[in-house]
Order: sequence, then structure tokens, then C-alpha cells
Amino acid sequence: MQIIKSIFKLVVFICPVVAVAQSTYLPQGDKGYHFTDRLEIKQQTNTDLNFSTLKPYNRKYIVQQAEYIDSIRKQLSSSLIVEATDYLKFSKVDEYNLNGLLMNNSEWVTGSKESFLSKKPFWGAFYKTKPNLLEVNVKDFFLVVNPVLQFNLSKESGSSEQIFLNTRGITARGMIARKLGFVTTITDNQERGPLFFRQYIGSARAVPGEGFYKGFKKTAVDYFDARGYITFNAAKYIDVQFGYDKNFIGNGYRSLFLSDWGNSNLFLKLNTRIWKLNYQNLFMELMPQFVKNGDNLLDRKYAAMHHLSMNVTKWLNLGVFESVIFGRRNHFDFEYLNPIIFLRHIEGTVGSPDNALLGGDFKANIAHKVQVYGQLLLDEFVLSKIKENRGWWANKYGTQLGIKYIDAFGIPNLDLQAETNRVRPYAYSHSDSVSNYSHYNQPLAHPLGANFNEFIGIVRYQPLPKVYLLAKLIYYKKGLDSAGYNAGGDIFRNDSDRFGIDEGYSVGGGRKATCFNALLQASYEFKENLYFDLSYQRRNYTVQNVPTATNNMSLITFGIRMNIAKRKYDF
Repeated sequence: MQIIKSIFKLVVFICPVVAVAQSTYLPQGDKGYHFTDRLEIKQQTNTDLNFSTLKPYNRKYIVQQAEYIDSIRKQLSSSLIVEATDYLKFSKVDEYNLNGLLMNNSEWVTGSKESFLSKKPFWGAFYKTKPNLLEVNVKDFFLVVNPVLQFNLSKESGSSEQIFLNTRGITARGMIARKLGFVTTITDNQERGPLFFRQYIGSARAVPGEGFYKGFKKTAVDYFDARGYITFNAAKYIDVQFGYDKNFIGNGYRSLFLSDWGNSNLFLKLNTRIWKLNYQNLFMELMPQFVKNGDNLLDRKYAAMHHLSMNVTKWLNLGVFESVIFGRRNHFDFEYLNPIIFLRHIEGTVGSPDNALLGGDFKANIAHKVQVYGQLLLDEFVLSKIKENRGWWANKYGTQLGIKYIDAFGIPNLDLQAETNRVRPYAYSHSDSVSNYSHYNQPLAHPLGANFNEFIGIVRYQPLPKVYLLAKLIYYKKGLDSAGYNAGGDIFRNDSDRFGIDEGYSVGGGRKATCFNALLQASYEFKENLYFDLSYQRRNYTVQNVPTATNNMSLITFGIRMNIAKRKYDF
């Protein structure tokens, strides 16, 4: 942590805060993400929204673009140019979502805010605006404070145990003199998930998406989730974010580069946005695989990531990605601080001890209705070995391809998404247990690790402003280890542990695990950001020739939540 703090102080010293309005970021899982995606696809030519590969989204930018699109469609709809504005026609649901997006990011709204006000504030002091328990907006100071709640009760087939999630907390965000932004979120959680969720915790020694935890009521867990960061402008076009939270790089449901599926981490992020370019530098402090025994200091490892994207045309965005995980315990290599150098070159210069990855991504918005996206991850590969097609172990790479189709078949607010992910054996792993692509006993990228094929289908439908319907199907095949054979699917296992077998590795090879995970969910937004959820989930999991590993279950869940995304069991 001291290293990241030192880097932060260096950035502040070299690039002091300038007088440019600074924004915080939309929390991941917020309903505004899907609506922002719809706006991007509808508009197709909007520059700022085409940089949405990097998440979380900047509140200032999404409000600016939402207001811009809203003003353009109103101007054109009042003119004689009708055909040209068909793609910008908003249904009642779109109008509701637009108002909600602006209302929940009111510090950046330039138009009227009258519709944001509550008719009857609580005790005359609370909920003066519809979404916020407490909102202060005076000269040089903006503050929003809200409660965070989630209570889920579930019934799992074949089990007499009560499945539950109990979350209570608080979140706050603000700005000082429009130069410094800050966010903090703290929750206390008790959870007993379905059996496969508890089995994952037992084997990985980690709660998906969380950090330190304790046992609770024999088969449940108790964990505290605290996140926070500050933001400021180092220069006119450079934003700086420093804190403890999650980041995501990609346009899909999953990411092969960096996902928000695992635990939060300490990071320093520099984002440069100018002309048709967006360049992000991310420096992270992570924790290698560990077994916690009592109160003791855990080891550290570090990562540096660069992502450069460019709007090549008005509808096409291309990006390149590189990252390196430092393979030296408790030691930071300052050569990786260079923000514009090729990281793989540095990794080779220092002796090639670390885990370096490269990648590329694309996103194309087509006909104001469709978005096609994808990623290519390169861990290691040798072209001659690929041509030989003998399944050489070190040809480690992954691919993603997806499509989004909004207002499908002419039905307003019916949105479809399909995605495939394929990662070869041994990707993300390394020759030592420190520099594999992980943090706090969880993968940094895809939750399945490596050696899998996955298909994801998602249907989102919002027939009425406050009604959200979701259907999701996840199907995958993954190769597991067996006695005397490392199939390459466990990223925590050293890639040198191959028992002398260098060839014959194919995706899904090894002992085959097959999973079918389907979800049907209905949500009703009773008040702004207050939801009632009802869902049915079916998961069938089998392992070849291991009957005891079969886990078929159904889960019926009823819940209420406020200012938080619904808990997902999507692996």
C-alpha cells in the first residue's frame, strides 16, 4: 500500500489539481449502465459514449451526452426531418430512464431540476429530492448520502437450510469546489448462498466479489465491504482516481482483461481523454494466493495495466491492452511506472520473471440498433506451434465475441445480448504462485479461470417504466484436473506443473465439467432506487465420471434492495 501511496503523491506533486470540474463515477451495477448502452447504440456517432469500454462510467460525461442527445432529438422531432430521427424516438420507458439517469447524477445537470424534487420531504430535511436521503448543493460543496439495503430470502431445492442475504450500509459522494470528488460505501453483510456458492468458498477460501470474511451460523459467512476513492484533474484532459474499489475493461457481460467479479483492490488510475483517443493507466496493489491463519500480515504483489482506445470511425472503436503482474513478493518494480512504454519490453529487460499479457478489443455500433464487440487476449503463443496444431501448452490465449440488439424486432425496450467466451488451457497462470492473474484468491478476469467454452444469452425487457424483466442463460464446458494430469484450467496452479506433458491440450480438455445456469427475474421499482425482486434460478452441474460432483438445484428468491445491485450467482 505504501508504494501505491507514494506513486499517488508523486502524481499530485508533478500534476497538481487544476481548476477543472471533477466528477465521481457511477457505481457498477447501477441501472444507468444499461440505459447508457442504449443511448450509445441509438446515437452511434457519439464520441464520449464510445469510450464506454472502461468502467465505471464518469458521471459528468454520461450526463453531458444524455443531455446532448435529448436536446438533439427534441430539436429534430419538432422539425420536418422525421425519418432521420426515428432511431432517437423515446418511449415512455426511455423518458423515465432518462429522467432517472439525470436525477441520480443531478450535480452535472444543466437543465431544469424541478422534477427531481419530492412533494413531501421526510421531516422537512430528508428526501428533499426523490433519490437521496440527504442532498447538499451549495457553493463549493456538494454532498449526497444514502442508505444501502438488501434483504433476500431464498428456498433451495433439496435443502432445509434457509438461504439468505442481509446487507446494511451507507454510501456518500460529493465534490469540494468542483475540483475534488470523493465517494465512500460501507456495508455489513451476512450471507448463506446456495450449495454451489458455499462449495466455492470452501475450495477457494474466498467469497465471490468480497475480501476478508468470517464464518456465521455454521454454513454462512459474515463480511464487511468498504470502498472509497477520491478523484481530481491532473491537467485539462487527465483525470486521476485513487482509492479502493473495482474496475472493469470491456463491453461484454464478462471481460478477459479485467473484471469486477472479484474483490476490490487499491489502485491509482490515470485517464487521458483527448481528440479521438482515450488512454488509461492503472496501477494496482494485489494479494497473491494465501491461506489465512490467525491475525498476520498478508503478502502483496502488484500490477500495471494500459488500455488505449480510439474512435477510428464514427461507429467503430478499437482498443489495445497490456498488463503485467509482478512476480516478486512485497516489492514494486519502478520501471513499470512509465505510463507510455511497452510493458512486455520492460518485463523482458528485467529478466522476464513476470506475467505479461497483451490484448485487443473492438466495438462497432451498426444501424442504430446493434452493437458487435469482442476481445482477444494473448498470454503466450508461438505461431509455429499454432500451425502445427498439436495443442502445445504455451499457446495461451482467449477470445470473446458478442452482440447487443436493442428494441429487438421493433419492440420498444426489448434488448437482447449474446456472448461467447473461449480461453485456452494455462492462460492467466504462471511459473510461480505469486504472479498468476489473480487477487485475493479470485481471478482478476473471467471467473472460470481458463480451459473453458462459455455461452451467455440475456434478454432484458422493460414493458413499463418501473417494471424490469430479465432472463439469463449461462452454459459452459470446462476441463478439470484429474490424478496425474493438470488440464490447465486452474490459474492458481503453476504452469510448470505439467507432469512432462507439453502437447495435446485443447479447450475443455481433461475431466469435463458442464454447467447450465438459467435465471428468470422480475423487479419493480417502488420508489427511486428501491426495488422488490422475485427470481427463479435453475443450475445443473455435472462432472464427467464423478457422480458425487453433480449439483442440480433450483432457487426461488424474494428480496428488497435499495441503492445496490442485486446479488448474482452466475458461475
